[in-house]
Amino acid sequence: MEISRFGLLVFTIAILASPALSDLVLSKVDRRIYLTSQIVRISSTLKVENAGSEMVSEVLLAFPELQAKNLAYLMAAQHEGKGKAKNSVVALSVEVASPKDMPPALTFYSVSLPKGLAEGDSFTFDVLAVYTHALQPIPEQITQADIQLVVYQESAYYLSPYVVKVQSLSIKLPDSRIESYTKLENTKIHGSEIKYGPYENLPTFSYSPIVVHFESNQPFAVAQELVREIEVSHWGNVQVTEHYKLVHGGARSKGEFSRLDFQARPNLRGASAFRYLVANLPPRAHSVYYRDEIGNISTSYLWGDSKKTELLIEPRYPMFGGWKTAFTIGYGLPLQDFLYKSEGKRFLNITFSTPMVELIIDTLIVKVVLPEGSSDISVSAPFPVKQWQETKISHLDIDGRPVVVLEKTNVVPEHNQYFQVYYKFNKLSMLREPLMLISGFFFLFVACIVYMHADISISKSSASYLAKQQWEEVQGAIQQVQNIMSRCLTTHDKLEASLRDLSRTGDVQACKAARKAADGLLKELSKELKPLLTFLHSSPSAAQILPKVEELVAKERELQEKVMAKHSTVVDGYEKKSGARDIENRVALQQQKLTALRQEVDNLLEFIDEI
Repeated sequence: MEISRFGLLVFTIAILASPALSDLVLSKVDRRIYLTSQIVRISSTLKVENAGSEMVSEVLLAFPELQAKNLAYLMAAQHEGKGKAKNSVVALSVEVASPKDMPPALTFYSVSLPKGLAEGDSFTFDVLAVYTHALQPIPEQITQADIQLVVYQESAYYLSPYVVKVQSLSIKLPDSRIESYTKLENTKIHGSEIKYGPYENLPTFSYSPIVVHFESNQPFAVAQELVREIEVSHWGNVQVTEHYKLVHGGARSKGEFSRLDFQARPNLRGASAFRYLVANLPPRAHSVYYRDEIGNISTSYLWGDSKKTELLIEPRYPMFGGWKTAFTIGYGLPLQDFLYKSEGKRFLNITFSTPMVELIIDTLIVKVVLPEGSSDISVSAPFPVKQWQETKISHLDIDGRPVVVLEKTNVVPEHNQYFQVYYKFNKLSMLREPLMLISGFFFLFVACIVYMHADISISKSSASYLAKQQWEEVQGAIQQVQNIMSRCLTTHDKLEASLRDLSRTGDVQACKAARKAADGLLKELSKELKPLLTFLHSSPSAAQILPKVEELVAKERELQEKVMAKHSTVVDGYEKKSGARDIENRVALQQQKLTALRQEVDNLLEFIDEI
């Protein structure tokens, strides 16, 4: 395993050449490094003594440049000792410092003491440093069947600008399977814990590099971007929506993936992958959902009580090194649990970061959407954040809702602290949207009433109305003409039927009676037709269809004459006792003309009907 020895040599020379800053002495240093997850936490207990004559009010903490760039969270607090309640811990102010004549390879932070240390006084405090991306996968690429090995680099000695009298170090690993580790004087290993020291009388800026190469199959879940939207509604709800862009930040997967092998032996054929994430939601969370671009994801489990709500989610596929996924979770919260009043203002008191357990967030954007009409907005956060304001237009909004946007990079679970958004809001503004709805429905009903009672028909004196009325009258007249023509054709059919009866029975008198009845009916129909034709001749609207109507009437009259002539010929033949063959020969030519005329009449009726 190759380590950057040149850079380490330059760094060591630089710090050894640095002078001490004061007469402070670290009489005891106890460091505990936790490598049980992808997030590295170093908890240090420092006992500082003033060996000089001048009053001292601050203590400097030194971090190598390699560690400083991965430092996500730093906190110092007065050491309360064992048995003290954790909520009684008083945090100390920590700020970036720039002492003179110090090497550029070091980054310094200043811890302000609660009171100055006089000569001979001592003070004990705890320091918690949290790092992201501090574990380097080696090898960088592994197959589905491989375990994940990572490397962590540190110094066995506590790096400090002060003399250290006694110091010890313990490194807690996730498992007892260790590939290799640096062995120094006073090095012991107990299961999954490696201990270095104690070491005594260490000069300023003492540094002894150590490297630990070990197995870690813990979830290396990294949110490259998380957009967290918190929407406040004064109607009783706080809606939280979180959009995740997630990646497995461990050793990248190479080769093919077999789901069959993974499902059969997940601990062997997928030990480095993580299959689920756990989110600790606030108590009384409701309306929880989990979905992605495809739709709802059903592989989630929710349970809780009055103190907590726990959500377990499974991605659509197991996450191996380098694999990415994107999803959204959302839930509602009771407004009364998070919104309060103080000095004439309302303020939202809610946690800043994700509820996901042990998740690293490269970029976190928190958007707090306040009700429309909110003003005099301010934010109080427990750590520095970049902030600005936007406007969100939603349903029934007029000016839009003010949005407070907070952004922070390199976020760890320790950042999931409460922050406050203060604003002023007039209660009357809550009536704006209900009044808009009521007014909208009122005007809609008024419009419906006006529409139902208004006469929007076309005026009876307008040219279009008169033209329409005339055309309707023409259509009525044409329909009556068609009915008369149909009755005439029916009469013709009855005369043809009487001839067929005559050929079968030889009853001439019955045939003559049918002829007489037909003549009377046709005369009546002719009388009915005359006024209709007169109306169509006088109506301008019938100008286009009138020629066809006249042609129909003429063809029907011609057909009527041919039918009567045939009827007379057949009856006359039977009266003269002519033979059937002779009669058929005499009417054969007439029958051909009758068939042709009947077809023409039917075609004209069909044409007029289509018009």
